[in-house]
Amino acid sequence: MKRNILLLGLAMASCGAAPQPPERATFEAEARALDGDTVAVDFRLLGVDAFERRQLCERANACWQCGKTAQDFAARALRDKTAIIQLTPSTSYGRPVAVVTVDGEDLGEMMIRAGLAVPEGKYLRGDPERASRYEAAFTQAEAKRAGALAGRWIAPSKWRHGERLACER
Repeated sequence: MKRNILLLGLAMASCGAAPQPPERATFEAEARALDGDTVAVDFRLLGVDAFERRQLCERANACWQCGKTAQDFAARALRDKTAIIQLTPSTSYGRPVAVVTVDGEDLGEMMIRAGLAVPEGKYLRGDPERASRYEAAFTQAEAKRAGALAGRWIAPSKWRHGERLACER
């Protein structure tokens, strides 16, 4: 394979066409240093609102950590895998918005299907196919009573604005 690439490069150079390096994507974002040579950037998932890390939901008359469960689910889905991050032109809460794909699966759709996130169709007006998939995933999660959909929960956007279940007070 390396030999074929080298031969292709030599052939292009002999025709006067020098091989061009792939175009690099750039974006602006708030970043943080994990150590001296590792920088991390947070992304928000397009069209998805997952339960917040400290958010609680209710099932079987007791609170449970649906937000922490959502975080753990995403961490397991990403662990030891290569994620494809497709940036959108949007930002949310000062962070870039992206579609994240892991092993060919849309992470947002996975979160919704697990009952650990809700679709936000208003952010998917330009992507009706994705909006339809996310709504179908939510309908499936409701039918299976997956994750938080097995009991009572507050939409993450309302929870961020101070609404709480009785069991959280």
